[in-house]
Amino acid sequence: MSDTESFIEEVTEEVRRDKLFLALRKYGWIGVVGVVAIVGGAAFNEYSTAKKRAAAEASGDAILAILETEGAEARLSGLNAIEVTEDNLAVLGLLKGTEAQNAGDLTAAKAALDTVITGDVDQIYRDIATFKKALLETDAGAKQAAFETLLVPGNALRLLAEEQIALLIAQSGDAETAISRLNAVLEDAEATAGLRRRVGQLIVALGGTPVEINETFAQ
Repeated sequence: MSDTESFIEEVTEEVRRDKLFLALRKYGWIGVVGVVAIVGGAAFNEYSTAKKRAAAEASGDAILAILETEGAEARLSGLNAIEVTEDNLAVLGLLKGTEAQNAGDLTAAKAALDTVITGDVDQIYRDIATFKKALLETDAGAKQAAFETLLVPGNALRLLAEEQIALLIAQSGDAETAISRLNAVLEDAEATAGLRRRVGQLIVALGGTPVEINETFAQ
């Protein structure tokens, strides 16, 4: 490289640096504001997360204290006094349903469970609330219809709902159909050992014979 070319490169580099410094002086505040915004946003998120965590812990402590209170009505009253948030909606709704039922107020129990069924909560909580509400139904047709909404592949309560439907069918006098449905539960790969044991006993009580299942499969 000649001296002339080297000199030109040095001058070009100096010009680039001068332009950069000018740009930083002119527009540098934008970068500063951006950094402040990012740091401020992170700090706000941390604050919001900590605040939500503290609120959740306080709510949980309050609920635990209330559950130690004597009397279903007193516990229900205490639960009703707790502010409902998106974090405690499911737990509060299910607990209120239980305490209202224990207090003999089935209307209040169903209303509490409805807040979970229609709430913005995970599907498992809605399914549990649906199951519990179905147990409270006094009309056999409405009860069975409610349980049938849970007969969806992959639903965690599907087999428990099937068991309840079989019981309703047995109560209607159709033991044969009930036994058939219960045997289907026994053969289901998702059935737990406890459920199989209970269903097998129910089949025998109805005068039927439980299907034989592979011992390895039953584990």
